[in-house]
Amino acid sequence: MTDRAMAVAAWEALFRAQVSIMRRLSAEFPTEVMSLNEYDVLFNISRAPGRRLRLKELNRHLLISQPSVSRLVDRLAARGWVEKTDDPLDGRGTIVQLTAKGFEEFRRAAIHHMEAITDRVGGTLDDAELRQLISLCDRLRDAQGPTAPGPPVEH
Repeated sequence: MTDRAMAVAAWEALFRAQVSIMRRLSAEFPTEVMSLNEYDVLFNISRAPGRRLRLKELNRHLLISQPSVSRLVDRLAARGWVEKTDDPLDGRGTIVQLTAKGFEEFRRAAIHHMEAITDRVGGTLDDAELRQLISLCDRLRDAQGPTAPGPPVEH
């Protein structure tokens, strides 16, 4: 059994590193194009098959509340970056699809954002350490089971 103090110290170290890196990435993000939250929505939709995702599924991948996601998606739709349609398999659901214009804007921001991530993370850890970090984070995430929708995760 793991020592409780060691588990808490490891969590604190992971959490503090994530907060510190996110603050730097947020400060360096090209906000004249889109917000970091808008980018996160577009990123998640871009990774889905056909660049389309049920709104309910999108909520599972984001750390903002469901009403905030809905408002954010509405803003992206107003800009022509996503389209919302009724889910043909479930009339209560909504499908959010990335438009060609939205994908192009996402790609522009992604190039800048990936460079910042490479500098902040890749500039600190070597390839072996990055592989180890990926493995450890995957193990931690997998151990939590399926992600249920809910309120944003707080420390």
